[in-house]
Amino acid sequence: MTSIIIPAHNEANVIRRCLDAMTQGAEPGELEILVVCNGCTDNTAEVARSYAPLVTVLESEIPSKNAALNLGHARASSYPRFYVDADIVMPLESIRRTIDVLTGGKIHGAAPRIRVDLEGRGWPIRAYYKVWLRTPYVEKGMLGSGVYAISEEGGSRFTTFPDIIADDGFARLLFEPDERLTVEDAWFLMTPPVTLRSLIHINVRRRVGRFEMAALHPETTKGEAKHQRGALYRLFANPTLWPGLAVYLYAKVACMAIYLVRERQGRHKEWNRDDTSRKASH
Repeated sequence: MTSIIIPAHNEANVIRRCLDAMTQGAEPGELEILVVCNGCTDNTAEVARSYAPLVTVLESEIPSKNAALNLGHARASSYPRFYVDADIVMPLESIRRTIDVLTGGKIHGAAPRIRVDLEGRGWPIRAYYKVWLRTPYVEKGMLGSGVYAISEEGGSRFTTFPDIIADDGFARLLFEPDERLTVEDAWFLMTPPVTLRSLIHINVRRRVGRFEMAALHPETTKGEAKHQRGALYRLFANPTLWPGLAVYLYAKVACMAIYLVRERQGRHKEWNRDDTSRKASH
C-alpha cells in the first residue's frame, strides 16, 4: 500500500479531477488516500468522502497547509508516501512508476515530470511557462510545484513539517542530489493561473518560501541565483525565447516589488491563493 496525503482548503471545484486521476483503475488496498480538509467552508469534505473506501477524509478547523500535512503525515500508515496539492492531476500509472523508483533502494525523494496545462491561456502565460520549464529548478531533480514523494528512509529523516511556506523546499533539503529524482516516464499536470497578475501574486508566496529556506538553511540556496542567471544567459542565445524571457523577467521584477512593499507592511507571509485556475471540475 502507498499513502497519499492531500491537504485541501476549499478545493471542492477541483478535487474531483485530482481524485479521479489517481483512483481510476486502483486495486483494493493499493492506495491509502488521506484528504486533509483544513479550515474548509465549502463541501470539499463531502466531495472527497464520495470516493470512499479509497479515500479517507480528515478534518481540521485550522486553515494551514503545514498543519494539514502534519495531520496527514501522522495518520498515514504506508510508504512510499506522496504529498499532493488538491488541484493536481496525476494518473495512477505515474504513481506506480514513482513507487517503483522509490522502492529501488537508492532514491528517497522523487516526483513525476511536470506538465503545465496551458489550454485557454493567453500569450503572456504561455510565454512565461515556456521559459520557466527550462529553468534549473524544473530540469534538475525538482521536488515540488504540486507533488513530491518520499521513501520510508526519507520519512525517517523528519518528524513534522516546519511552519514555513516552502514545504517542497524542506522536502528537497532532506536528500542529497543523488538521492532525489524526477521520474521521466511519469507525469503530473499542473493548472497555471489564467492571468499574469495572479501568476505574479502566487510567485510572491514562492519568493517568501525561498527567503525562509535561505534564512534557515543557507546551504540549500547557495549558488542558486548564480545558476539561475547562467540558465537565463543561455536561454538568451535563442531568439525565439526572447518574448518569453521579457515576460518572465517582468514577472520576476514585479514579484520582488510587491514582496518588498508587503514586507514593509508586515504582510509578506500572507498566503496568496490563485482562484483563476480553480474552475469547477467537468
